[in-house]
Amino acid sequence: MYKKHSFQGPEIHPKKLTPNMSVADIIAFYGSTGFNARRLAEAAELFKKMIDCNATTCLTISGAMAPIGLGGCISSLIENGFVDWIITTGANVYHDLHFAYNLPVRQGFFDVDDDILYSKNIVRIYDVYIKEIETLQKQDEIIQEGISTINHNKRTFNSSADISYCLGKIAAENSRFPDESFIVSAYRNKIPVYIPAIADSSIGMNMIPLLFESKLPGFNLISDIAESAAILWKSKISGGLELGGGVPKNFFQQTGPTLYQILKIQEGGHDFVIQLTDARPDTGGLSGATIQEGKSWGKIKSSHRGNVIVYGDSSVYFPLLCSYVLSECSERKQKKLYLLKDKYVKEMRTRYLEKKRHK
Repeated sequence: MYKKHSFQGPEIHPKKLTPNMSVADIIAFYGSTGFNARRLAEAAELFKKMIDCNATTCLTISGAMAPIGLGGCISSLIENGFVDWIITTGANVYHDLHFAYNLPVRQGFFDVDDDILYSKNIVRIYDVYIKEIETLQKQDEIIQEGISTINHNKRTFNSSADISYCLGKIAAENSRFPDESFIVSAYRNKIPVYIPAIADSSIGMNMIPLLFESKLPGFNLISDIAESAAILWKSKISGGLELGGGVPKNFFQQTGPTLYQILKIQEGGHDFVIQLTDARPDTGGLSGATIQEGKSWGKIKSSHRGNVIVYGDSSVYFPLLCSYVLSECSERKQKKLYLLKDKYVKEMRTRYLEKKRHK
């Protein structure tokens, strides 16, 4: 590796594109250039490294990835064992299930009169259209019915991963096109999907009728914190691919401080983090905060290596990263963390209490 403060780096030469270039060829081309093209190539290589070294890998999802059809990319990563757990906004879970139940989502326009769309019961996500009655209201009924079936006696508290698992199970068994849902894929492969800001979504909104009708199962979203921290605690190597920022990004990265600052049972953090974001760091928002900054909080193990930020649109970069690792990496054995999370939390609790007693 050449030294940063020297004139020893590879020479840049104009390279021509050729017909029938593979995704790996395109990534290699990006790697020979500069700016965010080069960062994308670095992210691709780091993602491949995470997979090859069998890092326990988390995918965080903010932004409306599911409504534009990128749930298929997520399913591909899950089914090849490249993603072991997921943290997402509730909106992505909600809209992902439209496809399983054949509820229409259509391409629309962004330069429109939204008063007219409202009069026609059409909701808009930039240039994507969804019908309120044909899709949203039917989805609401499915969500409410599904959550109400969660066994009240299963445990004192359920985490949001239990909600996702339940919705995935019901869709797998009852929907018309289950293969079009990443939540179904997560259920089938025993991947926990956390929705830490579940109240800030249609999933949470649909719990209001259940609350009023005394049909809401017991939930404690602090269980999400315990389970996610336990996953990091039990991971020999940990990595994450962050699509955007927001709550999913912070929830993934706070697992390190939870273990170090709060429980005081383990220092360190994640070994690898890749973020795709269009947010600036200088405004102080978490979405744009550099990964290196996270070292000061104990969120990552090193600010000098194992992390890459690519500035730009996840809808463009994420499919390229998926295609690259699918072509370059061998399938991994599933870790099935959903089946292990409760056991991990129990062990972590025992460790914490023992350490506290001997303090």
